[in-house]
Amino acid sequence: MAEHVPTLHMFCGKIASGKSTLAFEFSQAPNTVSISEDEWLGALFADQMSTGADYLHYSSKFPTVMAPHVAALLGVGISVVLDFPANTVAQRRWMRNIVQKGGFAHQMHVLDPPDDVCLERLHARNAEGEHEFSVTEEQFHKFAKHFVPPTKDEEFNVIQHQDGDFRD
Repeated sequence: MAEHVPTLHMFCGKIASGKSTLAFEFSQAPNTVSISEDEWLGALFADQMSTGADYLHYSSKFPTVMAPHVAALLGVGISVVLDFPANTVAQRRWMRNIVQKGGFAHQMHVLDPPDDVCLERLHARNAEGEHEFSVTEEQFHKFAKHFVPPTKDEEFNVIQHQDGDFRD
């Protein structure tokens, strides 16, 4: 029987690229907990968020409080599925700090389907109305401009997913 190695799973991909769907799959493993930015933002700030600037303001509060929480979970042997976007160097910096300080095993899952696939999924997700937030096509393009996949110098264990079926 293989020994459980607590692992931090992180996700890089544009809106509706399949990050949350893939995160859900990883969260089903034993000794694993999922932490979702969308769930936290929805529960804490949904009534205060209507623009991309609002998202940036409220999401910027999470790294300070989440980093020690994630490190504590990993430190006691729990794997963490961190369903937060890791789409920019700045977003990944705090995640990398957790890994480096604790010496934790980690995987950076990268999903990069074409924009038209993401937009198709986004329209379907918005129509379903079950996601915490409805994102417009304009908002998708504004955020997509800032998408930067991780580079080797960031020192992540990158797993590139060539998806066809993931939905976010």
